[in-house]
Amino acid sequence: MFFYDMKKLLYIFTVALFLGSCSEYQKVLKDKNTATKYKFAEKLYKEEKYKKALRIFEQIVPQYRGKPQAERIMYYYADTYYQLEDYYLSGYQFERYAKSYPKSQKKEEALFKAAQSYYYLSPRFSLDQEDTDKAIEKLQVFINSYPESEKLKDANSMVTELRNKKEKKAYEIAKRYHHREDYKVAISSFDNYLVDYPGSPFREKVLYYKLESQYLLAVGSYEDLVEERLVSAQGFYKNYKKYFKTEGEYLEQAEELGEDIKTRLEQYK
Repeated sequence: MFFYDMKKLLYIFTVALFLGSCSEYQKVLKDKNTATKYKFAEKLYKEEKYKKALRIFEQIVPQYRGKPQAERIMYYYADTYYQLEDYYLSGYQFERYAKSYPKSQKKEEALFKAAQSYYYLSPRFSLDQEDTDKAIEKLQVFINSYPESEKLKDANSMVTELRNKKEKKAYEIAKRYHHREDYKVAISSFDNYLVDYPGSPFREKVLYYKLESQYLLAVGSYEDLVEERLVSAQGFYKNYKKYFKTEGEYLEQAEELGEDIKTRLEQYK
C-alpha cells in the first residue's frame, strides 16, 4: 500500500510539473517582452527542447536584428533547425549566419553544418542528384576554406561518398542501355563515364560491359558490318586485359568473349 501511494504521488507530481512547464511555455509565448522570450528560448535550446525553442526563436529573431545579441540568437536559430533535421532551413540559416558574421568564432562550425545539411539532403543514387551536386560544392568550399580544420576528415569522407553516389548513378544509366540492348548508346555512355570518372571503383564493370555491348552489337549486325565490329570488340577486350590481366570479377567472362571473338574473326581470314 505504501509503495502504491508513493507511485501515485510521484505520478501526480510529474503531471503537475508537466502542466506547470506547459503553462510557463504558453505564458512566454504570449509575453511581449523579447528579453524574457530570449532567455526562455535559450533555456529550452540547452535542454534540447528544440521544437518549443524554435517557436520562440521565430518570434524574436526579427526583433533582434542589428543588436548585440543577434549573433548568438541566429546561431541557436540555425542549429535548432539542424537538430530538428530540417536540413533545407538549417543549411540556409547557417550560411546566412556565416555571411552576416564573418568574424564569428562560430563561422567554421556554421559553414561545416551548412555543408553537412546539404549532405543529408542528398537522395539515393537512383534519384535526381541536384542536391548531391550542391552538397559536394558546399563541402569543397569548406575544405578549401579550412584546410586545417578538425572536421576536414569528415568533410573529405562525405565528398567521397557523394562522388561515389554520382558515379554509381552514371554507371547504372549506362548499364541500363546495355540491358535494353541499345548497344550503341551503351558504348557511348560507357566511354563518357570513363572520361568523367577515370578512377572509379566501377571501372572494371564499365570496361567489361563496354566489351560485351560491342560483342553483342557485332554478332547481331548485318553480315557486312560484323567483321568491323568484331575487330572493335577485340580492341575492347585487349583494353580490359591491359588493366585486369590475371584477376578481376569479370575476367572469366571477358576471356570467353575474347576467345569467341578470335574464333569468329578467323573465318574472315
